Amino acid sequence: MTQQLGENAALDTVFVGARPAVKRIRKSKLVVLEGPDGGREYEVAREVVTVGRSPVCDLTLTDKSVSTRHFSIIADDRGYLLRDEGSTNGTFYADLRVKEVYLKPGTVFRAGNTVLKFQPTQDIVTIELSERDRFDQVIGTSVRMREIFAHLERVSPSDLTVLVQGETGTGKELIAQAIHNFSPRKKRPFVVLDCSAIPKDLIESTIFGHEKGSFTGAIAQHRGVFEQADGGTIFLDEIGELDLNLQPKLLRVLENREVKRVGSDKTIKVDVRVVAATNRDLRKMVTEGGFREDLYFRLSVMQIPLPPLRERPDDVALLVNHFLNGINEQRQQWGRPPLQVSADAMESLKRRPWPGNIRELKNVVERGANLGEGPVLTTRDFLIGNEGGAFSAPAVPAAALTLAADGGAAAPGDLHFFVNIDLEYKDAKQALTDEFEAIYLKKLVDRHQGNISQSAKAAGLTRYHLRELLKKHGIHQALRE
Repeated sequence: MTQQLGENAALDTVFVGARPAVKRIRKSKLVVLEGPDGGREYEVAREVVTVGRSPVCDLTLTDKSVSTRHFSIIADDRGYLLRDEGSTNGTFYADLRVKEVYLKPGTVFRAGNTVLKFQPTQDIVTIELSERDRFDQVIGTSVRMREIFAHLERVSPSDLTVLVQGETGTGKELIAQAIHNFSPRKKRPFVVLDCSAIPKDLIESTIFGHEKGSFTGAIAQHRGVFEQADGGTIFLDEIGELDLNLQPKLLRVLENREVKRVGSDKTIKVDVRVVAATNRDLRKMVTEGGFREDLYFRLSVMQIPLPPLRERPDDVALLVNHFLNGINEQRQQWGRPPLQVSADAMESLKRRPWPGNIRELKNVVERGANLGEGPVLTTRDFLIGNEGGAFSAPAVPAAALTLAADGGAAAPGDLHFFVNIDLEYKDAKQALTDEFEAIYLKKLVDRHQGNISQSAKAAGLTRYHLRELLKKHGIHQALRE
């Protein structure tokens, strides 16, 4: 059992038996020594803290030479990591401009014209972990997931508005459904609105409803999703895709809990709980003017950040067996033997970066189960290469698309993508996009010998965006500026 937090560590877990019982974070503080905000102090008691001029940052500075989102401080088991977030004027430590550096007690550094001092304290924040290894349909034994389950246990019975953040395929809709299922509203409607899948000319009618004859094609009265969810929960998926012009109207609904149909002057009261989700960085969108600051604060009363699968490899085996259990139930009905995964194949699956996250893992398991040659699935059945990557194989039925590696005509040995038409359009498109991204980015940085600046310029991306994409797809070549 862990007795105390290590001298340099900012984060650790305490075990009772074989399982972590609590997570602990050492508190620290940032002191502004020089600059317009001189004398200010901010207590760091979370795993990630952002600093900049934007009001959505945890610590907001008034120094005009500081970027809207200038740097962040991230706590982990090695200490506190200072990370520049692509600032204009840079973050400096000992007169050296830095991208990332671990801070020591008493470290003094500069952001723009503001000088700050970092000082850990002896105070410890203890975060209780859930005893569960699943919450409704969401499963996981890792510390990150059991911390989320502990939050969900407290938040679900309330009426708090929740913002679920995470990459595509991490299970955001399952979290929203779980919140609804464990709330007093569970017997009332759970209505999903995918803000990315509705044409702009229909989204206002979809959200707020319309009266008959209010526009061409409005042949009957229509109740919007807020009315449909009355008494229950509305899930606003991909909220970062919502048109900027509609955001003030959504904000009024959230504040007043009333809607006005298109073509009507009458307001209708609605009783709904709101859960929103996004795979985008809404804080960054606020600083860039792509998302309203007041709407962000209204939606993020409670935030649930979902980790990507590559950050929770301990959960891979649990997920694989969960998917196989469902497949084996069907096989039992057909009189076929149950499937298992070999130890080598499971280790290879754990090493995979999974850019498509849980959705990609599920597809790979289902594909392996259908294409496997025996009751024990091997690396060959999952099409796992020497580097531990699981690549798409043709599902049945499927349409094949061939893409030349150099952008020219397709030839033998080129890359083959397979579009699974058994999936819904959105999921099939996302799976293909994820696979394309991974291959494109690897070849891009290879062509430019790992030079980030040259690669970003050639691809028409910012260096920050390119780094985030490389991180998402687990591409770890020797990169340089």
